[in-house]
Amino acid sequence: MKINTAEFIISNSDVAKCPKDFMPEYAFIGRSNVGKSSLINMLTNQKKLAKTSGRPGKTQLINHFLINNNWFLVDLPGYGYAKVSKKTKSIFQEFITDYFETREQLVCAFVLIDIRHEAQTIDIEFMSYMGESEIPFCIVFTKADKISKVKIDSHVAAYKKKMFANNWAEMPHYFVTSATESTGKEELLSYIDEVNQEVFKNNNQF
Repeated sequence: MKINTAEFIISNSDVAKCPKDFMPEYAFIGRSNVGKSSLINMLTNQKKLAKTSGRPGKTQLINHFLINNNWFLVDLPGYGYAKVSKKTKSIFQEFITDYFETREQLVCAFVLIDIRHEAQTIDIEFMSYMGESEIPFCIVFTKADKISKVKIDSHVAAYKKKMFANNWAEMPHYFVTSATESTGKEELLSYIDEVNQEVFKNNNQF
């Protein structure tokens, strides 16, 4: 799939105010400073669609971007931001919980994980929440250009091991990406395109 148009639609903290259009939505979420904005800009071929910042936790709202006039890319606040309370850190902002558990248009979430680091408990816990809540998601490992292929394989294997230890039957579908080198761009967009085709074919509400 080629992204021809990407348009900012709305930012808000109230799920009830999200777009009413019944178009498939793909939500992007991860720990603060995981490279989410850079990844979104790389995928959409735009340098400033999502705001990048050296300050972790820049995204504080639900941001909807209309892609190719037929699906939404949703940029969500990060979890685990250092300046929020422990209660908030335990999962993440309440309106994000509302979004995941009530948004009918959501067809898949992409959980972003910095591949440079070994398996982090906060990421495992967040994915466990997604699994227990039966929210479909894929893992997107970011910043693959920062470490060697050997370390990438080692860190992915570590995540698999931890997830199996947490009673996962199998590793969720995952992508290895680099916003700097556009690694994984084609694979990720092809996946979204395939899911969209199935959604439009099988669900009359879209």
